[in-house]
Amino acid sequence: MAIPDYQSLMLPLLKITEDGEIHSLREVIGTLALQFDLTGEEKREILPSGKQAKFDNRVSWARTYMKKAGFLESTGRGKFRITELGREVLRENISEINVKFLSRYPAFQEFRGVPTQSDDSEQKCDVTQTPEEILEASYQDLRQDLAQELLERIMNCSPEFFENLVVDLLVAMGYGGSRKDAGQAVGRTGDGGIDGIIKEDKLGLDAICIQAKRWEGTVGRPIVQAFAGSLMGEGAGKGVLITTSKFSKEARGYVTAIQQPRIILIDGEELAQMMIDHDIGVADVAAYRVKRVDMDYFGEE
Repeated sequence: MAIPDYQSLMLPLLKITEDGEIHSLREVIGTLALQFDLTGEEKREILPSGKQAKFDNRVSWARTYMKKAGFLESTGRGKFRITELGREVLRENISEINVKFLSRYPAFQEFRGVPTQSDDSEQKCDVTQTPEEILEASYQDLRQDLAQELLERIMNCSPEFFENLVVDLLVAMGYGGSRKDAGQAVGRTGDGGIDGIIKEDKLGLDAICIQAKRWEGTVGRPIVQAFAGSLMGEGAGKGVLITTSKFSKEARGYVTAIQQPRIILIDGEELAQMMIDHDIGVADVAAYRVKRVDMDYFGEE
């Protein structure tokens, strides 16, 4: 069973509070998880940000929307109970509470800031994701588009530019010591499949062999196996193989099976994502900080 959307959780949540007792968000999350027969994996599924469980987030938003409509009221930190208006709603014996239903109530109209009968409001009523999920999904879409554009740009650049890009990325990730040291280490030729050797840390206690190529087709096991042979020829225990394309299943299986040397494969998608994470070849356009109530500040509740 899929994780229910936040609108599907509204009526079941309100019914839990029908007893008039004070309930906590954590308690309600557990009760609803049982009602919807969620598996452990579904309960642990997190948002793309990795900061909160998806189901917890949806229950929290279901509660928030019904509080804004006046069906629930806060009684303390993370605690709430049903209001008289909420009881009236349950007495209607409705089959569902959703955003369109909540929009009948002035308090919720004020919260949403849109007229009840507008086309824009009707469109928003169809949304099943929470505001955080919509924001994160949009962010991931933008990030994916950016990653694709980065790869296209890389493929149109010279091999020398790509080598410098790899150096910049590795230094930004904490490898190679200084930019000057890393630049001297990467970019060698004629070393049997090894493009460079870079320090694993700033002290230079260990070294990593690098091969970085702008392949267009899928990189298969033979290329990875040849790189492993080059590492053994150098007496190296660690290597990173970077490509702008993809690795075959057999290639990834090979590096998993061998004990030595240890090889890390970075394909084009991973390369682009690392560039975004470490600000290589990208620039900030806008930043949005999503905030929540600091419950510690309101500790007397």
